[in-house]
Amino acid sequence: MAIGIDIGSNSLRVVKIDCKEMKKIAEFERVVRTAQDIEITSLISQAALERIVEALQEAKEIIGFDEPYKAVATAAFRKAKNAREAIAFIYKKTGIEVEVIDPEQESLYSVAGVIFGLRSKGLPDKKFLMVDIGGGSTELVLKHRNDIIFRSFNFGILTVIQNFKTKEEIIFGIRRYMSDIKEFLQDAFELFGKPKIFVGTGGTPATVAALKLGLNYENYDASKVSGTTITLDDIENAYKKLILMPLQQRAKLVGIGREDAIIAGLVILEEIMKKAAFKEMVVSDEGVREGVALELCKQ
Repeated sequence: MAIGIDIGSNSLRVVKIDCKEMKKIAEFERVVRTAQDIEITSLISQAALERIVEALQEAKEIIGFDEPYKAVATAAFRKAKNAREAIAFIYKKTGIEVEVIDPEQESLYSVAGVIFGLRSKGLPDKKFLMVDIGGGSTELVLKHRNDIIFRSFNFGILTVIQNFKTKEEIIFGIRRYMSDIKEFLQDAFELFGKPKIFVGTGGTPATVAALKLGLNYENYDASKVSGTTITLDDIENAYKKLILMPLQQRAKLVGIGREDAIIAGLVILEEIMKKAAFKEMVVSDEGVREGVALELCKQ
């Protein structure tokens, strides 16, 4: 058994994997909004730290951290001026040591998690393009056999909504990154050729898939979401459905703490799909936390 803990910029996710059977046996997820206000203060707030500690304590009670475990933190901790103090606070309150990983390691963990998910669904995993839209950063990865090239972009759903409000403002705001994204994709496709599979990991593509399947936050089923194919029309339909809802009603569908950020996520996802010139995407609920646990399994 091994446990992977991913303290993301929006969500905290935990998974327990049976290393012999190579299957997930327990999962946990909470919205903690680590990156809230970080664009303004450059700090992880005390409120965010309390949410992280509360989520870790809850995960510990539900899953039990008796097996080997590893906790990693991503973009928000990389950006925060008080990252060292934040890690010390988490350790003091929970006894859990947190490692801040760089974008390359984050991408490697994410790819390992996605491969694990694709294999469990019997889907091809040798060559694919992957996007991971997080709270504080967005990663694009091209996997070609044993080669991986990636680029991390300095925007995510929480950092975007801290700077922009309307769909038009979000599109305008992220378009300055789109030329870099287009350049990365051109270079990657030139080097390895364009893959046939585009994989989306993270809360935004998972939400689109869940809505397509008629699921909401309460009855969300990762086993059904993983492997689901979504299209640009599905993203647009999700946007139209959610944008018209009051925030309270939207929160019931996508989860408390996600109700405002999901709109930015949908806009980012649509723009990237168009730039990559893919009409559809395979959704993977798996990502960094699975990659971390699988690394422990190898040890």
